[in-house]
Amino acid sequence: MGKNAVKSVREMLDVLGSGYAAEGHLVPANDRNSATFDPSFDICDGHMVPTRRKPGRRALLDGNFARRTLPLRETEYCIWDTELAGFGLRVRPTGKYYWFVRLRHRGKHRRITLGRSDEIAADLARAQARRLLAEVALDGLPKRAVVKATPIMSDFVDTYWDDLSRVWKASTTKRNWNAWKTVIAPTFGTMRVADILPADIHRWRDGCAGRREGLFNRALPVLASLLNYAEALRLRRRGSNPCRGMPRYKREPKERYLTPAEYRRIGAALREQEAAYPAQVAIVRLLLFTGARVGEILDLRWEWVQPPRLLLPDSKTGAKTIWLNSQALEVLEGIARHEETSLVFPNRAGTKPLNFGNWWLPFRARCALPDVRVHDLRHSFASTAIMDNVPLATIGRLLGHVLPETTAKYAHLSDDVIGDAVDRIAGSLAQAIGLRP
Repeated sequence: MGKNAVKSVREMLDVLGSGYAAEGHLVPANDRNSATFDPSFDICDGHMVPTRRKPGRRALLDGNFARRTLPLRETEYCIWDTELAGFGLRVRPTGKYYWFVRLRHRGKHRRITLGRSDEIAADLARAQARRLLAEVALDGLPKRAVVKATPIMSDFVDTYWDDLSRVWKASTTKRNWNAWKTVIAPTFGTMRVADILPADIHRWRDGCAGRREGLFNRALPVLASLLNYAEALRLRRRGSNPCRGMPRYKREPKERYLTPAEYRRIGAALREQEAAYPAQVAIVRLLLFTGARVGEILDLRWEWVQPPRLLLPDSKTGAKTIWLNSQALEVLEGIARHEETSLVFPNRAGTKPLNFGNWWLPFRARCALPDVRVHDLRHSFASTAIMDNVPLATIGRLLGHVLPETTAKYAHLSDDVIGDAVDRIAGSLAQAIGLRP
């Protein structure tokens, strides 16, 4: 080291040793031009931040400065940083140097020690001081809710599925579980519950365009229910469900109505199959005569049969009454009872309802009606009632609809009836005035 450098260090140490601290304010002025100590500083209260008018001992507090040998006093004193207001270095009589930050929090002065200079690097101490000063500056302002680490969707479903499905019917639980395993899990199974965003739902929806649109429409409410339950468990921010407002695909409703010729084909095929499959034939006839859902007939028990009605304790829409006409009563009277079960249509073991789907598929092919679904028998029941001028409100009660809007989809069928009535009236008027009817 040259003689000039040694002389400069000695002069700086002399200046450092001759100063006294002056009382200042809580938050120091941020003077970036001062990189050395100000000789006008008096050490009276080293815990206060110097003001611009009464500058304290100031220096750029970096690693090089912290490694220097600073003079010791009988009491500790502070050196303030020229870059970050409030950040300082305390020099104790023991020869230990401590990083600290001075701040004012809710009207109270606080000095927070960050650690010894030989244990914490200057850059790390400066970053900690900056963070503490920022927290104090932002105190009282609205903060974004912090969501704790959440499990992945597969683990969440395995843990909480039983709790969530407790409010569902057994058939709904089975259908929703199938939607989770086949449609939702391949996309979201490995994602964390709190990380699913609306953009993810949009990408999933776009990926289902085409042949998987129906699967998306059925699976979207299931995913929405899962994420709503996650919100209830505080695993997501309340109101953050990304499925909310997501549109489903618009699809043409599948409404198939049997014509008189198709009814005759079905009747002939039922008579041919009656000897070999009496239970299945009886099920089809009950569906035709009552307009009931297939599940309501398959799950039917003898104690619910109370002519002239069926009193179902539960159905898709809750407790339901199905009115029996003379044809339906005749079908029920011809069914043999099984002592080992109360089911009207049990399987061979008598433990579950009959598997009707395996028989229906070849049966409709036999009738040359491969596009007719079992539920279309219910639609056809409503169509026949419309053609016979039965009011929509009455049809809704017969079908067990809770909302009038559900029955209103059959309203367009009455247009044909009105059209026929207009033709008959116009024909009668034309004949009356001498025109060709």
